[in-house]
Amino acid sequence: SLESSGSFHKLAGCTLFITGASRGIGKAIALKAARDGANVVIAAKTADPHPKLPGTIYTAAQEVEAAGGKALPCVVDIRDEQQIGDAVKKAVDTFGGIDILVNNASAISLTGTLDTPTKKVDLMLGINLRGTYLTSKLVLPHLLKSRGSPHILNLSPPLNLNPVWFKNHTGHPLLPDFFLDETPESLVQKMEEHAPPTSSGPIESTFDVIRASINEDVVKSTQGLYRFDLTGQHGGVWFLDLKSGSGSAGAGEPASKADVVMTMDSADFTKMFSGRLKPTLAFMSGKLKIKGDMTLAIKLEKLMTRMNQAKL
Repeated sequence: SLESSGSFHKLAGCTLFITGASRGIGKAIALKAARDGANVVIAAKTADPHPKLPGTIYTAAQEVEAAGGKALPCVVDIRDEQQIGDAVKKAVDTFGGIDILVNNASAISLTGTLDTPTKKVDLMLGINLRGTYLTSKLVLPHLLKSRGSPHILNLSPPLNLNPVWFKNHTGHPLLPDFFLDETPESLVQKMEEHAPPTSSGPIESTFDVIRASINEDVVKSTQGLYRFDLTGQHGGVWFLDLKSGSGSAGAGEPASKADVVMTMDSADFTKMFSGRLKPTLAFMSGKLKIKGDMTLAIKLEKLMTRMNQAKL
């Protein structure tokens, strides 16, 4: 939330350099800062009106001014180092410095490796990696001179480690963020079409605790992929990956065949991970059914014990 973020509280007099600020999230940040009385550099590539999409750097600048801030529209494709450098110089000449950099510009294609053209790969690497790096590098000397509390805020496409993002996306279109020619409404709709199932119930709350408890050390010591087939009021399929990276957990099928499949009622699952139902007792009484590697099942029981001890 921009309203509650410390970086965006009382920004009067601060200068923000925001990439991709002609529409969408970038512009929303610009307008929030403008309402605080900030100076906003709108660094985006849309200078001429798009035949289908509203908004250019100039219309965004007008909105910033109307909201109470000062605006400097600059034509910037962040893949072009010269354009970034020119915009940074204009910003410093106009406002005397730069206090906050918002790297909002990014692009993503949710397609399989074999179905992603090299042109799209180059686009993503050029914007997400090279562009973010170059913009940060050219703005950094001025952030170091800031008398306030300089910040770099990096935004990214809304991805997590849930396997749903990385499979079954053959043929899906490029999903650019607001730096590219796409409306935020359209982007949100496309993201929602492929988003993993969400829940604000007890199972999701339990997985919030699980995610907070896993890390690379836990993964290295466990090396197991778990699937939970839950029944009852909050039934569904969930996964816990303690086999790769720093671990991950959430709703949906695991990325590959699970080493252990646990089947139980969703209410008992919540009790088990909160320490109110011991896994061994649940298994012996038939409340918990286990298929697969029992050694890994025992490792998970030990992890649950450590999690509950940490809460005490």
